[in-house]
Order: sequence, then C-alpha cells, then structure tokens
Amino acid sequence: QVQLVESGGGSVQAGGSLRLSCDASGNIGTPDYMAWFRQAPGKEHEGVAGITPDGTTNYGDSVKGRFTISRVNDKNTVYLQMNKLTPEDTAMYYCAAGFRFLGLLNKDAYTFWGQGTQVTVS
Repeated sequence: QVQLVESGGGSVQAGGSLRLSCDASGNIGTPDYMAWFRQAPGKEHEGVAGITPDGTTNYGDSVKGRFTISRVNDKNTVYLQMNKLTPEDTAMYYCAAGFRFLGLLNKDAYTFWGQGTQVTVS
C-alpha cells in the first residue's frame, strides 16, 4: 500500500501563488508515476499535471505555463507550484500515484489517492 498526504492548500487572491506538496509513504516502494488532479463542485476530475520517474511531465491545457510539477524521489515527495491563480482554479486538489503508465493525466492509471487539499481563489 501507498499512503499519500497532501498539504499546502488554502485561500489566495487571483494572481497569487500556492505550492502543494504530496508525501508518499508505504511498504511497496516509491510509485513510478505521480500526478495531481482536481475536482471543482459539480465537475468531473480533471488532470492537472503528471510526472514520470525521470522527470518527464505533462500538463492539462488550462494550467500550462502557470503550474509546475516536480518530484524529489529520495524524499518520496511531489510538488505542484501554482502561479497566476484564477477563480477557475478553485477546486479540491488530489495527489495520485501508480506503477503503470496509461497516460500521465489518465486517472485510471493511478491506484493510490490522497484525501485532497482545498484551493480557493477569489
């Protein structure tokens, strides 16, 4: 099993920045693929950003150029730096992890999910 704990969410004004962190722990090693998804009220899960073990990344169209995903493998941690936030970025953000590749923004690729951290942009 892998446990994922997100942190760093909060409230921010439009144009501001936040940095989310996701710490992975467990007894089956560091997941190969990690990603961030988000879900706003009344909307489906949206792939925000994903990262491979060697640092290859992919981003959802709505966040390209504003968000950056990174990972520190020896700390089992993945980050999401979010800049130029807009009210449309308001959502619950979830960290996801998995060991198979079906596309970095394909939620079906991820077995393990965190509880989420709320981001509110006003």
